[in-house]
Amino acid sequence: MAVIDLNADLGETVDGLPTADDEAMFAVISSASIACGGHAGDAASVAAAIGRASRFGVSIGAHPSYPDPVGFGRTAMSLPADALRATLDEQLDRLRTAGADIRYVKPHGALYNRIVADREQALVVADAVAALADAVGRAVPVLGLGGAIAAAAADRGLPFVREAFLDRGYLPDGTLVPRGQPGDLLHDPDVVAARAVRLAREREVVAVNGAILAADAASLCVHGDTPAAVAMARAVRRALTEAGVEVRAPW
Repeated sequence: MAVIDLNADLGETVDGLPTADDEAMFAVISSASIACGGHAGDAASVAAAIGRASRFGVSIGAHPSYPDPVGFGRTAMSLPADALRATLDEQLDRLRTAGADIRYVKPHGALYNRIVADREQALVVADAVAALADAVGRAVPVLGLGGAIAAAAADRGLPFVREAFLDRGYLPDGTLVPRGQPGDLLHDPDVVAARAVRLAREREVVAVNGAILAADAASLCVHGDTPAAVAMARAVRRALTEAGVEVRAPW
């Protein structure tokens, strides 16, 4: 039987208000990337997310970002290496000291996209994750798109797990369509579910220009703050089950 992880970015409260229906999403997914306060989230949302993960048997990942609450972590920033490392350490420690059993780390937003090509920042991320792995006494994988961060993880002896997005458009080079540009988001739960099955069974995804891209991903993401996220996640889980694909966290 084919196996795939289904993850969502959750715990993303802004000014105390959730951006997603976390309760409904936790009931469907196998892994949750929890905001650590860089782009969203606070002590209450972190505690709530950890509690939901325990109740629903969902693996916890850390979801650190640039320190950009105003732009929800989606603003490109050029932080010096020491400043980036400091904010990453702070965010990872915030989640860990709240009691989270962090099984993986998935950077968020602009940082996630930057470290596909930026080796310097990718190494900073990998160093922060390596320090976390040393602290917890076991390997902590990095979840990402590939490129420089995959190489940086290998350099630091970290497992790298490749991710694919169900609700985001792809450019022909395999990167994501920037938000705000045509084709950036998918909205139809049936289309998203069909993409999930194709990714799990055929290991490929269709770009916005119709090109078929190889996508050997072990984890599939539905963003919690995407419109109709719950309907999408439920449709994906149902379609994967009907296609004989087991949804299970790899961590």
